[in-house]
Amino acid sequence: MAARPALLLLLLAAAAGPARGSQGDREPLYRECLSRCERQNCSGAALRHFRDRQPLYMGLTGWTCRDDCQYECMWLTVRLYQRGGHRVPQFHGKWPFRRFLCFQEPASALASFLNGLASLVMLRRYRAAVPPAAPTYGTCTAFAGVSLNAWFWSTVFHTRDTALTEKLDYFCASAAVLHSVYLCCVRTLGLQRPALISIFRAFLLLFLTCHISYLSLVRFDYGYNLAANAALGMLTVGWWLRWCLGHGRRLPHVWKCAAAVLLLQALALLELLDFPPLLWVLDAHALWHIGTIPLNVLFYSFLMDDSLYLLKANSDLLKVD
Repeated sequence: MAARPALLLLLLAAAAGPARGSQGDREPLYRECLSRCERQNCSGAALRHFRDRQPLYMGLTGWTCRDDCQYECMWLTVRLYQRGGHRVPQFHGKWPFRRFLCFQEPASALASFLNGLASLVMLRRYRAAVPPAAPTYGTCTAFAGVSLNAWFWSTVFHTRDTALTEKLDYFCASAAVLHSVYLCCVRTLGLQRPALISIFRAFLLLFLTCHISYLSLVRFDYGYNLAANAALGMLTVGWWLRWCLGHGRRLPHVWKCAAAVLLLQALALLELLDFPPLLWVLDAHALWHIGTIPLNVLFYSFLMDDSLYLLKANSDLLKVD
């Protein structure tokens, strides 16, 4: 499911949003190292030499000479902190991660990719098992497409964190959250009130347009983005759970939806465990992404069962008529 942004009321208690400047990159030692590295390696013949020896995959993913300097100076600073017995600092709003090939956060990038792969596999199973005549077929397949897009940009962002990939990750995640609200509304209300769904869809599209416009053109406000996605995520959770409680006895497959929603919120607690990455690779965010992989399978299994149930119910109703 579109799990990534649904966290997130829990995080509001922890922080208003991620800081872009941190203790590590404010250290005079780090700044001096970065300035010296850039002077020595990032201009003239030294820069040409850097480009000649840089692996192709690094250049294709946008790693620059300055980025390499930041990376090397970060680890120099980390080693000195450790020798002094001090807690490892963050740099530019992130913990230090060991780069693997071109992957800046390899565990989170791999987990995001696997979430997208799980969504793709379950979408294929859904389309193979559910005829297009099912009432929620279009909404479910569109939800899968929006989710796949969100996981793709999550993978890109964790591979290479830039201002552009960060925005694409955040915006596509917001679109996935809004589509999860829409899916919930269609399933719980829309089959009986199609006119209401049209109005609700227009409202959600307007909200997404305003949300992206504000963050792009006015201010990229981490606190506001977090609060907006948290509110929408918790709205969806509460909405689904109320519907599941009301239909659990009559529809045996509903337990899958309730379990996926509850487990998602339980996994969100990992985001509060803000610790330096284990082996400089595995942090709380990566663990959360890993945990959501089976939830994709569980939630799409619910959508498949529910669509087949609705198809049969409609067929039985037509026979009675």
